[in-house]
Amino acid sequence: MLSTAGELLGEVGFERLTTNLVCERAGMTPPALYRYFPNKYAILSELARRLMDAQDEAVFAWIRTGGLQAANLEEAVAKNRSLQQPVNEITRQIPGGIWIMRALRAVPLLRDIRIASRDNVARHISERLTEVYPQVPESELFRAARLTTEVAYAATEMVLEEPGLDEARINEDVCWMVAMHYQRLAARYAQSR
Repeated sequence: MLSTAGELLGEVGFERLTTNLVCERAGMTPPALYRYFPNKYAILSELARRLMDAQDEAVFAWIRTGGLQAANLEEAVAKNRSLQQPVNEITRQIPGGIWIMRALRAVPLLRDIRIASRDNVARHISERLTEVYPQVPESELFRAARLTTEVAYAATEMVLEEPGLDEARINEDVCWMVAMHYQRLAARYAQSR
């Protein structure tokens, strides 16, 4: 039922998505659907949670395998790139993935799902970064992690919204932005000591 809703979302967009369309395509009755989802926003919420969970898990796995530890700037960029492309692919592979991302930005009821995901990822990143940048205050690391998470998310949206763009170049650019931001932050606090 959810993959059917995701496919329909990709075909008709969230404005034209209805529970009746989902029922028709999934071969179920409206009362059967309503046992699980009272309206299309409940369906969209579940699709959004699943997308955010899949993206978040990719980040957490990347962190666990040392994605935040780099000996130099070039290695940090390479490690960030090794995360950005898979997150893009996860979004592509989920039925209606780009439409789910659009809905997360456009539908006020879904905003909190995206924000909760961003803050969860930022919290994980900033907690691990305290080991990498012990001289930087935790509050600064959390702010930086929120900012860089938003920038990386925006880059994913950009390449999926406009498939004609040079995805490799955009990924490269955003990875440099993120890596250089942390390098600059660390340098700022190293100088203040």
